[in-house]
Amino acid sequence: MAVLADSDTRWKWGALTANRIVSDSRPESDGHRLSGYLLRGRATPTPRQLEEVGVRAESLREVTAVEFLREMERDAPDVIVLALVGGAVQAVLHGLARVTEDARLTGTAKKRPVVVTGYVGVVYEKLADGLLLRHGADVVLANSRQDAERFRAVYEGVGADASSVTEAALPFLGGAPYQKHDPYTVVFAAQPSVPESAAHRTYLLRRLTEHARLHPDREVLLKLRSKPGEHTTHIEELPYQKLSQRLDGGLPPNFRLVYGHMGEVLDRTDLLVTVSSTAALESLHRRIPTAVLTDLGVREALGNHHFTGSGCLASFDQLDAGHLPVPDERWLARQGVAADGAYERAFDEAQRKVTGLLADAAAGRIAPLKPYYSLTTARGYLPGILARHHLAPDGSPLPGAPAADKDPGPVRQIVRRAARGAYRHGVQRVAPVIRRMGEL
Repeated sequence: MAVLADSDTRWKWGALTANRIVSDSRPESDGHRLSGYLLRGRATPTPRQLEEVGVRAESLREVTAVEFLREMERDAPDVIVLALVGGAVQAVLHGLARVTEDARLTGTAKKRPVVVTGYVGVVYEKLADGLLLRHGADVVLANSRQDAERFRAVYEGVGADASSVTEAALPFLGGAPYQKHDPYTVVFAAQPSVPESAAHRTYLLRRLTEHARLHPDREVLLKLRSKPGEHTTHIEELPYQKLSQRLDGGLPPNFRLVYGHMGEVLDRTDLLVTVSSTAALESLHRRIPTAVLTDLGVREALGNHHFTGSGCLASFDQLDAGHLPVPDERWLARQGVAADGAYERAFDEAQRKVTGLLADAAAGRIAPLKPYYSLTTARGYLPGILARHHLAPDGSPLPGAPAADKDPGPVRQIVRRAARGAYRHGVQRVAPVIRRMGEL
């Protein structure tokens, strides 16, 4: 079994998903071997980020899309989980389709791997675009009943096969049910790109520190996803760490910036506050009081519109006054969290589907990979998606595509780190300056 991921959060989702859908789907009694691959790019996780995620694999190495496809051509596993952005999923799907077709034509065909993909959290933007870029996988996981219905509607609406859509849940929900703590602890779950502007991020930081001063008996924690210079699923141009250093009045003694595994932070949380982080679903699953902020509006750009009807929308003014949101049980059930204890069975359908596909693959009757996007349906769009990953329109490697690099030497590793550092410097320092200059 292999997982290809392009960020720390997607590695966590992909590896945990693989364990949930494969562990009971294979006939072997000795479990399964998880081979991890990290797609080389701006968000390739650092060792610290991987350690914080806490998901282990038998092997884990960095590759390009072409290198991954060459590896799959030599020795493909039974199941591949693609934990990637939509464009990368589409590129790898076309590459895998080419690899398996070449093997069939040359008479060297082995059983085709079962390909699984999905989303790492709440799907609140680019629904059609992201879904159609994932079409072609054998299994497209939906994290809730609501998502499954939306996904099928999109596929059926364009005339694409929707049978791959499979209802499941986020694989990292869990933990002990909520109990009150001493001291009472408020946690704000930060997001790298929501909100984007310095003014809005500074506003949130100021309101958090004001809440800490209003409630000196509480501990207020700002839970951060990454340290300055690191990237996660989204680019963070304005880290809270830097904004906090410029905050008027400094930070109160009962306010702290924290890192670490979200589940461990939730172990000591009495109130989870966020704009639209998936951490809200983790918190709600454990019955921790959860507030989704309305201070910056309820807007698609923020993603908090996803929580309309949840009962969790609240403002800092309300939280300062002691308000605790009460979630709507029907909304929770449709989101796959805290729904009558059903989470334990949330991956049963996916396991059954993977089991059936593995049997079809072993018998040689599994259908070829056939994404909706092709040169017939998207001639003006698909070639550019594939070219970003050094693939031609037919899914084969373009001339000059990088060769395999299993064991990069120290010089190459230094060059790669320097290049990523330069990119991150540009994102977090140069880009904001240029943007401000453009506003003059």
